[in-house]
Amino acid sequence: MSAAATAQAANPVEYIQHHLTNWCIGCSAQTHEPSSLADFHVFFMDSWVMSVVVALIIGFFAWRVGRNLDPDAPKGMQNVFEALIEFVNAQVKDVFGPMVNPLVGPLALTVFIWILGMNYIDLIPVDVIPGIATWAGHMLGLEHVYFRAVPTASLGTPLGMAFTVFALVVYYNLKVKGVSGYLKMFLFHPFGKYFVPVNIIMTFIEEIAKPLSLGLRLFGNLFASELVFLLIALLVFTHSTLPSVLLWFPVQTVSGLAWSIFEVLILTLQAFIFMVLTIVYLGMAHTEDH
Repeated sequence: MSAAATAQAANPVEYIQHHLTNWCIGCSAQTHEPSSLADFHVFFMDSWVMSVVVALIIGFFAWRVGRNLDPDAPKGMQNVFEALIEFVNAQVKDVFGPMVNPLVGPLALTVFIWILGMNYIDLIPVDVIPGIATWAGHMLGLEHVYFRAVPTASLGTPLGMAFTVFALVVYYNLKVKGVSGYLKMFLFHPFGKYFVPVNIIMTFIEEIAKPLSLGLRLFGNLFASELVFLLIALLVFTHSTLPSVLLWFPVQTVSGLAWSIFEVLILTLQAFIFMVLTIVYLGMAHTEDH
């Protein structure tokens, strides 16, 4: 959405590469990427910083609302939070019925609001936050500064949240079904006792697909959205003469606004899907039968 280009970008390819490169601690100095997908010695600091910033903002508003609760005449942010709580509680009750684990509602609400906040960073013009990070880095004497503003557009954040949910699913499977019941699920589902080897393979694939689909769906949509905004920004960046810039700037503005309006729906929907699947997977873990 922004026409401004960072100092490190000399052409459209470098511009996109710069915006898709994380501030990474422990990555290769040449590629600025981890050595492999299983390299757990690296930290994408931009994802950590932005996710914490979003969490602090949400916590601040929650604190303000909690400090000024008025049960008789709710207004402003209290109405918003109450509507969100009622909405999430309705989703939980639809899955769990009257017997609801008290952890599920707060977890689902946290997941929904947190992901929604991180997703909505994508609506900020693409050069604003990286531009601020670049300026701060130069003030500190850093030559190259990389900063991806949207945590959910980086693979680590969605997968980290998805595998955290999966760990809870495994925990409640063991707690509700017991170790023997959980093992029986692998041994006898879905084809019965005469196909134990096939059952083990099929159930393992089914279980591991839960966090992978949960995380990759969110990542794929946010990565695509981020890329579209970068391409819109290039509508002006690729033109060097003033007449061309003046000609394409209105096109960029209208395109960016139209995509932003559409993205409000997509970004909200992705947070909703992640929340609902979290509730569904935890609901499945609380049933005696698979």
